[in-house]
Amino acid sequence: VQLVESGGGSVQAGGSLRLSCAAPGSIFSTHAMGWYRQAPGQVRELVTAVISIAGSEYYLDSVQGRFAVSRDNAKNTLYLQMNNLKPEDTAKYYCVASPTLSLLHAYEFHYRGPGTQVTVSS
Repeated sequence: VQLVESGGGSVQAGGSLRLSCAAPGSIFSTHAMGWYRQAPGQVRELVTAVISIAGSEYYLDSVQGRFAVSRDNAKNTLYLQMNNLKPEDTAKYYCVASPTLSLLHAYEFHYRGPGTQVTVSS
């Protein structure tokens, strides 16, 4: 397993969670990384993505302003801060990495973690 997520759990609507994704330095420093989610019976959604160098970030429209992605280059860790969570955010969240942002947007993931469950109750 190359990517390892943590930080999922159950919260009430309006609450917050922070997901973490630890990656090997060889992946973290050279790949675009992001998070996608999938709920049972639903299509998967790329929630956020960020390139290896600080700059371009992508957010799914429905999470814009509520979620924030960040990278800790010293710890080779990707974070997803999720605030004002809504029941529709309930899904399994996966950390992913690919050489380019375009590949992430195309759901062509070179690496993917096992996922962490986020459940938001109303």
